[in-house]
Amino acid sequence: MKKTLLFTLLAALPFVMFAQGPKPIITDTIWVKGIPVVLVKVEAGTFQMGGTNEQSVAAKRDEKPEHSVTLCDYYIAQTEVTQELWQTIMDNNPSSMKGSNRPVHNVSWYDCLEFIETLNTVSGRKFRLPTEAEWEYAARGGNRSKGFRFAGSNNVEKVAWNAESAGIELYYVMQRQPNELGIFDMSGNVWEWCNDVYAPYSDKAQTNPKGPEYGDDRVLRGGSWQSSRTDCRVSSRKNAIPYDRQETYGLRLAVDISEFRN
Repeated sequence: MKKTLLFTLLAALPFVMFAQGPKPIITDTIWVKGIPVVLVKVEAGTFQMGGTNEQSVAAKRDEKPEHSVTLCDYYIAQTEVTQELWQTIMDNNPSSMKGSNRPVHNVSWYDCLEFIETLNTVSGRKFRLPTEAEWEYAARGGNRSKGFRFAGSNNVEKVAWNAESAGIELYYVMQRQPNELGIFDMSGNVWEWCNDVYAPYSDKAQTNPKGPEYGDDRVLRGGSWQSSRTDCRVSSRKNAIPYDRQETYGLRLAVDISEFRN
């Protein structure tokens, strides 16, 4: 009897020791003058970028051709840059709709670079704008993607403040559901500047693409509180001149993985 019981326990032991659920999402926090910047680790992977099947007829010409992109690990901020963080770093707030936890807006691409340069001086870190490929991969949920049309759902109202739901108000961050990586507001709220020069896609497979070296316009992604639902899709793109300021333009931070290996 005792031997049988012991055998049963030993047979069950490997399952108890090695059975695993989903891997936890990894986050790291950088504190800047008392304000936490929560960063989500986006694990390396390969994905199809652009107007993929779930985007259907809504995909616009500049979202094609669909193409394969491979990315290394990186971190991206859990939320858009808030007015509180911008005010703390820049000692000003260009936003027209004030609120410490609302996304900063009315910022140009050049304004974002100035903010990041100052932030890096204050924090001793190397924050940057995400590349367009990094932005889309994170919005799609990285290697946890469930193939949603929007960042975290096929139901836009669950994840995005847009022209249908927001009315005349820009909302605080983290008020809608996050996506598969626990990242908020990658659909809707404010368009987010990316580092890339805006250009047509190539059908060739790419690894860690950074976009063209030269060009006039820069890329914005994600849609805004004034956007149609179509513009809030994960593959939707927008271009603007880099010194253009709009009340729908904001930003999200990214960080190289090397920042957390020191």
